[in-house]
Amino acid sequence: MKISFTLNGKPVSCDLPSNRRVVDVLREDLGLMGTKEACGTGECGACTILVDGIPRLSCLMLAAQLEGRDVTTIEGLSKSGETLHPIQQAFVEAGAVQCGFCTPGMVLATTHLLSENPRPTREEIREALSGNICRCTGYQKIVDAVELAAEKLTEKGETA
Repeated sequence: MKISFTLNGKPVSCDLPSNRRVVDVLREDLGLMGTKEACGTGECGACTILVDGIPRLSCLMLAAQLEGRDVTTIEGLSKSGETLHPIQQAFVEAGAVQCGFCTPGMVLATTHLLSENPRPTREEIREALSGNICRCTGYQKIVDAVELAAEKLTEKGETA
């Protein structure tokens, strides 16, 4: 099956089996290793991508579901591709990255949250990230990073 979609701002066309999972398409066919697979059952959030701006679990999506969609992976978050996006930078500065396995999913879930709610409370942050599991940080620094990202974006007059 031939599918066409926008990936990180660029048009992509692929000829793939319709039952191929999106996480496999991104990693194996397109070489984008930022999207991680951990549980493979939609429980951990490591494979989170944005589809039309909404967080989706790529391990639960089929390639056919990408047709005509706008997909953003962690590789496409920074507009320049050379400097970190303010949300990524906030995660670094707040020490919210340890092993880094959950980070792409956390950052993309944060992107969606801050696009909908530029100044969330700590409780709203916890709720928005509740589908993303981290085994290293204990979440405190991740919540701190989201608050810092919100401040950075507000200061710059930018939106997520």
